[in-house]
Amino acid sequence: MNRPVRTPTDPDETRARILEVAEEHFRRIGYHKTSVADIASELGMSPANVYRFFPSREAINESICERIVNEVADIASAIARTNASASAKLELLLIAIHRHNKTKLLKERHMHDMIAAALQKNRTIIKTHIEWMVTMFEAIVSEGIEAGEFRAEDPAEAARAVKTAFMPFFHPILIEHCVQHGEDSEAGLREQIRFILKALGKSD
Repeated sequence: MNRPVRTPTDPDETRARILEVAEEHFRRIGYHKTSVADIASELGMSPANVYRFFPSREAINESICERIVNEVADIASAIARTNASASAKLELLLIAIHRHNKTKLLKERHMHDMIAAALQKNRTIIKTHIEWMVTMFEAIVSEGIEAGEFRAEDPAEAARAVKTAFMPFFHPILIEHCVQHGEDSEAGLREQIRFILKALGKSD
């Protein structure tokens, strides 16, 4: 059933409504099967009106993708703000991100597919998100060095290495590969975390 037509109000509110409906459709039937006409019909507006707020269907996709990666950023930021030790923060953060991405695969397959496609296309928003994660890793490594917990000499280089080591447990396609082959991805991640902490020179 179409939603009743509403008088246009604030442009930001209209954009938010468009994204809300688009995300509903993406989660229910997939982003490939959702058209701008579907979104417009649900909102009681014309496709041309949707294009007043988003120049293309791709722009809608990117905005939804940004919403999803921001969920990960919120999780990571919350952990980074805790009073835990640097090694504990790093371990908690890596596990939380992996579990979040794995849950997308198991319970929100359409959204998982969208993020996987975005990674394959190397969209700017994904690249920016990964760069933000590296910055987060660098801050935690720096904390550990200052506290005498890590013996790494270059926090930026160490952060990039952490990102590379973590990628098999972050990338949606690689997580999917593990699940399809019945591998215990979390056990593998914990082994990798031990390796990462050892490489950082974690003191006993």
